[in-house]
Amino acid sequence: MAMASTCYSTISTSLNSNRPFPFLSWLRNPNPNPFPSSFRTPKIRASNSAPVQEDHYMSIDNLRRFFLLNSGKWTGSFHQFDGNGNLLQKINTRLSASSYGEDELISLIQTLYIEQPQSSTSISGLQEEVEWAEYKIKETNMFTVDKYQEIGFFPKERAFSLRYQTAGMLETVLRQGVLGEDDTGEESPKNLKLPSRRPSLVCENCLYSQEKDRRARAFHIMDPRGFVDMLIIFVEDRGDGPLIHPSLVDMVDGKDRILQFLGRWEGHSVTKRSGVYGSTMAEADTVAFLEMDKNKLIQDVTSKGGGRDVRTNVHWTGTVTNNLVEFEGAYQLTLLPGGMYMGYPSDIARSVAESKSFHLEFCWLEAPGKRQRLVRTYDAEGLAVSSTYFSEVRV
Repeated sequence: MAMASTCYSTISTSLNSNRPFPFLSWLRNPNPNPFPSSFRTPKIRASNSAPVQEDHYMSIDNLRRFFLLNSGKWTGSFHQFDGNGNLLQKINTRLSASSYGEDELISLIQTLYIEQPQSSTSISGLQEEVEWAEYKIKETNMFTVDKYQEIGFFPKERAFSLRYQTAGMLETVLRQGVLGEDDTGEESPKNLKLPSRRPSLVCENCLYSQEKDRRARAFHIMDPRGFVDMLIIFVEDRGDGPLIHPSLVDMVDGKDRILQFLGRWEGHSVTKRSGVYGSTMAEADTVAFLEMDKNKLIQDVTSKGGGRDVRTNVHWTGTVTNNLVEFEGAYQLTLLPGGMYMGYPSDIARSVAESKSFHLEFCWLEAPGKRQRLVRTYDAEGLAVSSTYFSEVRV
């Protein structure tokens, strides 16, 4: 494996680094309107009855399980989409992850390898050896996952959510994978869309396959104004041997992409607070019914859970245009190939300015009639407060 270059990730530690939207504070309404009923986040309090020491040891165990889940060698593909679900770039990647240390000092080290394009100066007719750029991802430990990344981790379900403070790693993948040695360091290279240098939000939602040793990592990148900048999907297989880079191959148009999500879905959800302690806040049985009426998507969701037998009903109506579903209430879904979609507010800045909570969603329908979803919920300050995992089957 030839190594062309080495890059390093950075994490900002500014005073307001935990607040994604400090520049919006002056916009807030002193008498905020409630979040629209169809997208309002229920206020659920977690039990505080568990002893502090017990929570402490549980957090170390969760961190160790999180590292074990991510460790190994991964062969994958990076896919960049715009907000309309159009594929912009596909780049082959490899990832090596391992842990060291014990107890509170345990850390995860990761190195990402990015396949570089053929050099523009290569000799015609000669097959050039593939070169890989090396990117050192900043170590992950007890402090970073709790304070900076605001982890939402589901050990049993094998899923997690993380926050990133920059899109530096994703920009490096694009520069190295598309431009390679021809990268001149331009702010906006020709024919290449790079993420904003000051994104308002970068969120990773990761779901592991229930069929094979594969995972899908979805990144929402919101620009400084609070609109979707781009959507990123890594699809990766774990293994030491030579593996074919998995890929999302789009063989259907937008109208067909929505068909696989229609019908009645039944399942279960688990909601956990953000942070390495990750205590469970709520569990519920869920039923979702989706149907099309011409170009309208109608979705009814019912959840039933809690010791008091609480039932919640939500009705959404959205307009489908190619790969985009726009719901009433300023929320939208981008339909992607591979049985995936990503959901997000159409304008996060507006939600924050109006002191409204919001959420980001990643759905993976890996096999017909079986899907997983991960929803990351943020408060009116733009801070991650909880993550919810859904496992559902079509009946």
